[in-house]
Amino acid sequence: MNEDLWGFKDTSGHLAGVDLRGWKVEAADGDIGKVDNHSDEVGSAHLVVDTGPWIFGKRVLLPAGTVTRLDPDDKKIHVALTRDQVKHSPEFEPATHLDDPTYRDIVGRYYGAPLI
Repeated sequence: MNEDLWGFKDTSGHLAGVDLRGWKVEAADGDIGKVDNHSDEVGSAHLVVDTGPWIFGKRVLLPAGTVTRLDPDDKKIHVALTRDQVKHSPEFEPATHLDDPTYRDIVGRYYGAPLI
């Protein structure tokens, strides 16, 4: 992953302020769900993805740095992850994890962010 795991890459095609809710999310090896929520906050940009039935409705937090490309025509977001990586990622609970720095550190370590 890139050094700035919590920011969209310049090459991703992301435009700040675009509502990504409902967009499909595509891993390197297939569909992983839809964007439930997202943030463009500098240093904390992320997607909350509802994985739907393929892993029993689990929600995951994907750092924006995992995004490789946005396709506005198809409303699809491509990420540099596999379905297995997402399946085994730390589960996201909005009520307790959204502003929890410990959870963010766990997610960062899972996706290979350098320790700060």
